[in-house]
Amino acid sequence: MNKRGTLYLIPATLGDTDVDTSIPEFVKNVINEIDEFIVENERTARRYLKRLGIKKPLNDLVLHPLNKHTRPEEIATYLNPIEKGKNIGMISDAGCPAVADPGAEIARLAHGKNITVVPLVGPSSIMLALMASGFNGQNFVFHGYLPKERGARIEKLRELERDARKKYQTQIFMETPYRNLHLLEDIIKTCQNVRLCIAADITLPSEFIKTKSIKEWKGKLPDINKRPAIFLIYK
Repeated sequence: MNKRGTLYLIPATLGDTDVDTSIPEFVKNVINEIDEFIVENERTARRYLKRLGIKKPLNDLVLHPLNKHTRPEEIATYLNPIEKGKNIGMISDAGCPAVADPGAEIARLAHGKNITVVPLVGPSSIMLALMASGFNGQNFVFHGYLPKERGARIEKLRELERDARKKYQTQIFMETPYRNLHLLEDIIKTCQNVRLCIAADITLPSEFIKTKSIKEWKGKLPDINKRPAIFLIYK
């Protein structure tokens, strides 16, 4: 009977940066022992694996797509090779797999099958933004994306401001890059008695991380249009 394989959660850079600045050497060693991966985007994954220095020919790799178009019955088969003793890697488009990422479903399935799940060290925009914000790092909530509809988004922002002040809780959220400015304008118009940290292009040469009061931000907003960003508010 074959020993079971392992599911490795492989971190990716947060942008087109030198992998040596944020990805440990151990990760590079692991990917060279794997030839089957679960990926968000096949083309992006091949390019990233090449940058990591994978030695196997890219065309010899088996890549399983995991995105909104993947059928549930397909996903259920992705871990089958692990039952036969094969290791599989999972790669997100950016940052840590399974965090604000569809890979969470694969990790859930793995635990249900009693498969060992190994998270590898790499950059998390959420954690890096929290570290740099100066906000409460012992009590925080990550909300992912706020509502698209403006009325619902403003109501949510009011709720987050209340929680930040009453619960002494850092509120962390994000937006699709091309809608950053709309969200930022709503934060400035809606929130009053909190500080706001804007963290954009984390780990990139254009990295911008600043924490100011809402009053200090007014009239001095950075241009973060189409730039990956994390937003944090706290009292």
